[in-house]
Amino acid sequence: MTAPAKHFLAVACLAVIGCDGRVDTPAPDAGADPAARIIALSPHLTELAYTAGAGERLVGVVAYSDYPDAALAVERIGGAFRLDYEAIADLKPDLILAWRSGTPVDVQDRLRGMGFHVVSLDAARLADIELELREIGKLAGTSAVADEAATAFSERLRKLRERYSDAAVVDVFYQVSAQPLFTVSGRHVISEAIEVCGGRNVFADVSGLSPAVSLESVIMAEPDAIIAGHDTLAGGSAEELRARWADWQSIPAVRSGNLFVVDADRMTRSTTRILEALDELCASLDQTRGLASDVR
Repeated sequence: MTAPAKHFLAVACLAVIGCDGRVDTPAPDAGADPAARIIALSPHLTELAYTAGAGERLVGVVAYSDYPDAALAVERIGGAFRLDYEAIADLKPDLILAWRSGTPVDVQDRLRGMGFHVVSLDAARLADIELELREIGKLAGTSAVADEAATAFSERLRKLRERYSDAAVVDVFYQVSAQPLFTVSGRHVISEAIEVCGGRNVFADVSGLSPAVSLESVIMAEPDAIIAGHDTLAGGSAEELRARWADWQSIPAVRSGNLFVVDADRMTRSTTRILEALDELCASLDQTRGLASDVR
């Protein structure tokens, strides 16, 4: 089953995490007022705006901007690839947050050509989420809130890295979708998340960001654990994942029953909630090691 439309971008560019980590931010004029009317062109940017204390300044968002609940009430101005430019003009934004590797370049150029201040953000690594929060806080004049959230995120991530720095390595196959079978390479932030928890992505060396792989290659990789996002399964349960792989008992993960699901929404969006998905992931790898987990 292919990934649902809601998560199409996660497969197209390896999640809502950006592809190269760049932040294109034209320097504001000295003394410029904080942005009061903001449009976010990605669900994860909408979420980051709220976390940075700028949620009340959002006047327009794209489809699937569903977190937090308050985002559901903000006017929709189209989808990630097809925007309603007339609606955007009517909203008179003084800042548009674009996803650098997800918002098409021609869309960004057109918006700039219309006279809008467009800032393009990307997070290629987990640590970049902290930088994006601080940047949005500066632009919106909400740095007090943004910096606090960024510091808390950074500290929690540091503790996770420290905790699993000497953990027994677990070989992991991360399943993005089942039919066709997609995974993530070492360039993807999900691969970094696996490493944070003391795991090793068995397809880290494969080219591309979200490559298709064969069943035979998974069997040959002999992963100790198989992890999948909830939305890659019909009902999203670990039982269903086990049923899908039940015929392949030669795989250590299948033979030992170490097949787990994590929340795909949280895992694939470059927001502070990815740490909640990391808690699930680390607990799964602890279980694979035969350890009780008290990850918080």
